[in-house]
Amino acid sequence: MDAKTPAALRDAAANTPARPTQDEAEDAVRTLLAWVGDNPDREGLRDTPKRVVKAWRDWCSGYDADPAEVLSRTFEDVQGYDDIVMLTNIDVESHCEHHMAPVLGVAHVAYLPSDRVVGISKIARVVEIFAKRLQTQETMTAQIADALMEAMNARGVAVLVDAKHQCMTTRGVHHPNVSTITTTFAGEFKTDEELRARFMKLVDRA
Repeated sequence: MDAKTPAALRDAAANTPARPTQDEAEDAVRTLLAWVGDNPDREGLRDTPKRVVKAWRDWCSGYDADPAEVLSRTFEDVQGYDDIVMLTNIDVESHCEHHMAPVLGVAHVAYLPSDRVVGISKIARVVEIFAKRLQTQETMTAQIADALMEAMNARGVAVLVDAKHQCMTTRGVHHPNVSTITTTFAGEFKTDEELRARFMKLVDRA
């Protein structure tokens, strides 16, 4: 991480303890398998610890990526374009930090460029970086907006995330059709009501 990385992320990284080894992580899975009442040594579960650790390495790969680095390559030759740049229906695949259960949905992200733009795939990549961490949806929504504002010096950013939380659909209250919507508006999107309305209209059309 460099100076362009949001301060909250730098502080969190600095306070993160050293990672256990691969073997230690696999042993933890074996312990959990035994705790739920199964036999970690039976044929069907013998390789499960290795598979689970590999899966979590993918699901949490956002910890090893820096959004500021992804957004560092920008383009200035845009013929003076200064209106909304927006991506809709970006897949969100995350896990909640309270139960480590899947959070599945979509993100809609818009920004107002100042003097430069970024490749559109980079915006989707930033969403993926923050999604592939243990998260709350509220924090993730704000992190996406903060990263775009800081790294690109954007005039404004709007983010809407619409997702279903499996910790609510498959356990606890068991309400499978409940969707959670979170929004963050920064810069001109925060101060300009008409601009926010344009963003929401574009979301409705997505």
